[in-house]
Amino acid sequence: MRQISGAIRGLALSALVVLAGCVASDVGPINILTMDAPPSSPDYIPDVGPDVGDDGSTIIGLAFSGGGMRASAFSYGVLRALDDLVIDEAPYRRTMVDNVRMVAGVSGGAVTASYFALKGRDGYRDFDRRFLLQNPESAVRMGFGPVNLARVLGGGMNDRSSFARWLDSHLFEGATFSSLRRENTPALWINASDVYNRTPFLFNEDTFAALCSDLDSLRLADAVAASASFPVVFAPMVLEAPEAGCEHTPPRWMQRALGDPNTSVRLHAYANALASYRANPGLNYVKLLDGGLTDNLGITGLVLARAGAHTPHGPLSAEDAVKVRHLLFLVTDAGRGQTATWGENLRGPGIAPLLQAAIDTNMASALREGLDALTFAMSDWKTKLVNYRCSLSSETVRRIRGTTRGWNCRDVDVIVEHLAFTDLDQPTEDRLNRIPTRLGLPAKDIELLVDAGRRTVLAHDSIMKVVANARHQAGVRSPMEVSVLEEPAR
Repeated sequence: MRQISGAIRGLALSALVVLAGCVASDVGPINILTMDAPPSSPDYIPDVGPDVGDDGSTIIGLAFSGGGMRASAFSYGVLRALDDLVIDEAPYRRTMVDNVRMVAGVSGGAVTASYFALKGRDGYRDFDRRFLLQNPESAVRMGFGPVNLARVLGGGMNDRSSFARWLDSHLFEGATFSSLRRENTPALWINASDVYNRTPFLFNEDTFAALCSDLDSLRLADAVAASASFPVVFAPMVLEAPEAGCEHTPPRWMQRALGDPNTSVRLHAYANALASYRANPGLNYVKLLDGGLTDNLGITGLVLARAGAHTPHGPLSAEDAVKVRHLLFLVTDAGRGQTATWGENLRGPGIAPLLQAAIDTNMASALREGLDALTFAMSDWKTKLVNYRCSLSSETVRRIRGTTRGWNCRDVDVIVEHLAFTDLDQPTEDRLNRIPTRLGLPAKDIELLVDAGRRTVLAHDSIMKVVANARHQAGVRSPMEVSVLEEPAR
């Protein structure tokens, strides 16, 4: 009987393997190769246009974590909170959102980041109606029936015909990276994971130049879906590596990283990955999975942009470096705290919670290391930025600022804030921690998450002090600004 049962199981497994090879799948490459010389990434983040009314004194960078719809809603709440913090009403309304010059995202956070970059400060506010309150999970195959098991054996239950297609038709409407080539668009960094090189994969010009590919023609929906391709649920997104080199010279940071043994380990690993796209004869296709596997906070783009800068002020331009007084980096983390109960018992956890615990442990460790790396990089940047500013002549400062009045070369803050559920009261934190990582959530959970994102911004005194200072610079004062800017008489 055991032999018969074993034979049946073997036949069933063989049938699934055969079925896996027969199930239709859309796994074609998402990139377009070119023999022309692809452009390198710009040295500096985009400057603001004259119509924004921004004096350049405050620059904000945002990084939105992964976590499915939970992360999308939480990060949207952070954006709305910044939009509610009005700096000035004349000659037109200017809010803290107008100071966002860099936005990055991974997985669920990449959806919010990309939509904000695409639609801009005036067009992103319908994100709740168009995405958060929809159910993109309806387009995703779930469950473990025979066909889905066969798909899992073939690499993943879903290919680009599910979530990527839904995003393209319902949210991004065919938009490509070329749609971001307009004035006042923040720098956008979407990251996935290159599971062959075991490194982050940034959707930027340098990466696609190494692939002899045209970034501008890539659909935003494909990049976002790659960033959210959680293993097993999704098959890897695929890019074709060039068989022959195009006319392209590696950027200076890459040459330096490959040749200098003392360079940043993170930068060296990324440079090696880019070099492998041309130099490795066994690498014909690059396979991408969820960006959270290598960086669940979405901070890789910012850290590498700073590490690869060839000036003391990069990725800020020389003009921005003189004008800036506050560099504010908000890391929006929708990760959940511990909710498991198996720690109460001697035995357990079982295989499913054990695997989840292993993934959560790895991601929590990477999160702490990522925050440390960002904090260190920003602290080092501040030192170099101050030294650069103090080396400038009065004539240079006057040319950029229009005046030397009020100029203090050391008057610049670089602030990193981690926005998380732990910023809120314990009952709210507990409720948020129970919200699962899915691509569709009930409206009541969405409302709770958006409100939580708003509240975390207001809970950080350092953010509110930057707001008060920006208002003061604009000549706008209120009781709140007075209380923040002025110490009470003793």
